[in-house]
Amino acid sequence: MMNAMACTNEPVTPPVFGDVTPVNINSEGFELLESMQGHWVGTNQVLSWEWDWFAFDYRAISPSHVFGIYEGGTMGNLLTSFFVTDFGGTRTIMARNGGVLSGIYRTSYFVLDSVRTEDGENYYRLVDAVGGAATMYMELSFRGNELAWNAYTSRLGENAMPTRHFSFRGSRQSNELASAAAQAVGFPQNESAWDFSDGFRVDYLYELPEEGIAKSASFLAQADNNDVFSLANQSGDPFRIQDHPRMGTLQVDIDRNAAIQEDQLFIYLSSEPLTDGSGYLVTEAFDSVLLFPDITGAENAFQFTYLHPGDYYLTVIADRNGDGFPGTGDITHPSERITIEPEGNHQISIANITVQN
Repeated sequence: MMNAMACTNEPVTPPVFGDVTPVNINSEGFELLESMQGHWVGTNQVLSWEWDWFAFDYRAISPSHVFGIYEGGTMGNLLTSFFVTDFGGTRTIMARNGGVLSGIYRTSYFVLDSVRTEDGENYYRLVDAVGGAATMYMELSFRGNELAWNAYTSRLGENAMPTRHFSFRGSRQSNELASAAAQAVGFPQNESAWDFSDGFRVDYLYELPEEGIAKSASFLAQADNNDVFSLANQSGDPFRIQDHPRMGTLQVDIDRNAAIQEDQLFIYLSSEPLTDGSGYLVTEAFDSVLLFPDITGAENAFQFTYLHPGDYYLTVIADRNGDGFPGTGDITHPSERITIEPEGNHQISIANITVQN
């Protein structure tokens, strides 16, 4: 795997709070958008959690906006999109990062502030749009079809220095879906996807309770559920789910039979069927998985939000053996094909989870 240039090293000199100087993408850095495209498969570490297999599905949703999301299921989701904007008097690229985790909605905005190429590796850094690298930052390094992506956080300014929060290493498994999306929207173009030329409304920014000041370009809201639509409105987030073109939703309703009443369920969307015609798992197909939430035994439904339009295969797998992975002993059904229309709201019911693997 790649060196990731400086992507694996935290800064030696403490960064200065509020030091945010956007890169002018009329001169350099615009290619980041195109580089992000694709179905990335690799490993991921978030704090103390490690995934030996992880994936991101990055596709264009407008001429200047590329989007990917991790749907976690019961616990929530996490997205990061990259788009062209005007900020700080500069045409630049921003990242929108956040989601809903355990009833807490957060969206944070990052701005591209560093670009360099060294030994065939392209490096990009994006920093918190208010606090700069002193609050949060992410680094992405590309070498051919390989990506190293690290993120560092100070818990929105609570801690003195950002520390490693997230580390993904992966390869571009396929570019087929991304290429089709790019062609459909005329991507990439150097035009503003969302206007941040006036910055942010400071009265909506999250403030540290003990200090009463905002150290991050972050918007928060909290409720007893993970409803992204209502929480987005409460947070004051300026760029909400309904403002994202092309994205659809899919409501999956599951009729549990007696054998799987209390089992954890994996709800997979993939570009290839994960089972044969009889419902038996096809191991070789699992690198085609695009989204992979799971729900607890107390739940019978899940809604995919921010869903790219296109054709998918839906497979629900009951974790009968309780090992946390799909495999021998688990109960499945034949994968079902479904088409998501641009900005479409869809529903599907699954009631035939009966095939013992």
